[in-house]
Amino acid sequence: MRTAYSVESVRTAERELMARLPEGALMQRAAAGLAAACAELLGRVYASRVVLLVGSGDNGGDALYAGARLARRGAGVTAVLLAPERTHAGGLAALRRAGGTSAAPAAAERLIRRADLVVDGIVGIGGKGGLRPDAAPLAEFAADSRAAVVAVDLPSGIEADTGEVLGAAVRADLTVTFGTHKPGLLIDPARGYAGSVRLVDIGLELPAEAELEALQHADVAARLPVPGAESDKYRRGVVGIAAGSARYPGAAVLAVSGALRGGAGAVRYVGPAADAVIARFPETLVSGQGPARAGRVQAWVVGPGAGDDASAVAEVLAAEVPVLVDADGLRLADRDAVRARSAPTLMTPHAGEAAALLGVSREAVEGARLASVRELAGLYGATVLLKGATTLVADAGGGAVRVNSTGTAWLATAGSGDVLSGLAGSLLAAGLSALDAGSVAAYLHGLAGRFAADGAPAGAHDVASAIPDAWRDVRD
Repeated sequence: MRTAYSVESVRTAERELMARLPEGALMQRAAAGLAAACAELLGRVYASRVVLLVGSGDNGGDALYAGARLARRGAGVTAVLLAPERTHAGGLAALRRAGGTSAAPAAAERLIRRADLVVDGIVGIGGKGGLRPDAAPLAEFAADSRAAVVAVDLPSGIEADTGEVLGAAVRADLTVTFGTHKPGLLIDPARGYAGSVRLVDIGLELPAEAELEALQHADVAARLPVPGAESDKYRRGVVGIAAGSARYPGAAVLAVSGALRGGAGAVRYVGPAADAVIARFPETLVSGQGPARAGRVQAWVVGPGAGDDASAVAEVLAAEVPVLVDADGLRLADRDAVRARSAPTLMTPHAGEAAALLGVSREAVEGARLASVRELAGLYGATVLLKGATTLVADAGGGAVRVNSTGTAWLATAGSGDVLSGLAGSLLAAGLSALDAGSVAAYLHGLAGRFAADGAPAGAHDVASAIPDAWRDVRD
């Protein structure tokens, strides 16, 4: 499990560790890891040109000590000092002893243009509101150069705790972060500024509960429902799908496809797209009597392509089994009815749908994804899966938010969300919690998108067909 912790948690852990270590030892650990990552990225350190962008805090000190290590290996290292009177004195002295030099910001453009590597040590985890006007041009120079850009702990200008980008920020090719991931390194839009992320262990002792969790292969494999010798379709889980309409019959077909590929023991379909569903999946159990009379299910999925059929949504919400609400169902679901449910509820909006539920703009949701998913979960008393390049899953009861980044841009295609709904519904029916069902489904869906596309366009039906490949990849 990859975890991320808040700035407050990191600083508390750093203070506790520094109290037990010799002065400066923690910074030296960070600088050693940073220097090693920079050397690996450079390939050939000797005679390379390295520019350090140095702010006034410990982040700048990390960069200076790492620069000193590179200078001792023969690199030409120059530190651009944004606040000379507040530069980390020990780090600057170490750089100069190793043969490095310093320069004023006025020389930054010329130096960066000639550099092989730029190290961003402008602002640390306490930075707020984007880069200051005197630092913003340096980020632009680095972006326009041929140099590789390495961020120290996190790209300067992003919000460490939220993943927001509220102004100018450095775009890194590699971020070397210390002790733990920070939420901003895992959440869009800030994640897009971090490049590849390397974690350097510096010995922090962190709380048991993180701010964010990101499942890895082993975590997903441990949660996958696998049938045993005594399994039948009911033990594996029967999922009900109330979806589709005369206008959108394909949404029903894709949701059923996701559920069947996701391992459901059986799928019961209710809705006006029965003929289309049976034509594609003859194993589906079809009912024309509405969700309340459709027969035994362990979970319901309602909403994909449903149009304006609020009655089906109301019937499903009244059921005493886990329910997934997606697409049109989100618009039609009564908030009080959702909050009143005793069984788990999983809502799966994209940014536009989340914005409508919160009464804000889509841009507001996309710019503050962590805050938005938490607010929605609290507002509805439900587990919320916020779709996006990084999918977030927030539990109704609070706790760590799950983040998933296995997705690919090729998943931005019509019907992809319907497949995800069916897949997550099958996992709910198999007995997974809403948090696990949402996060495992997002992980598998992302992998399936990668397998289906493999760098080329793929439709939602291709993604559904690749779910068993994703499942197999995780299990193997």
